[in-house]
Amino acid sequence: MLVIRLSRIGKKNQPSFKIVATDKSRPPKSGRFTQELGFWNPLTKEKKLNGERIKYWLSVGAKPSATVYNLLVKEGVLKGKKIPVH
Repeated sequence: MLVIRLSRIGKKNQPSFKIVATDKSRPPKSGRFTQELGFWNPLTKEKKLNGERIKYWLSVGAKPSATVYNLLVKEGVLKGKKIPVH
């Protein structure tokens, strides 16, 4: 099953994330991914999303993780309510 999720990059105490489409069975950290769809830096609030490719992967059947889903709703790529992540 395909999933759109965050893959951590960056140094210790300086997180930065790639948004990737990958198979669910691959490890989230340092696993191979199908395609890179953008990035997000929570410290500087910088983010870049490739909306066309994200919509393509969603149409093919990929499921976004809860955090990625909330990011997509906030940026306007998807419509809907945010998922509470606790």
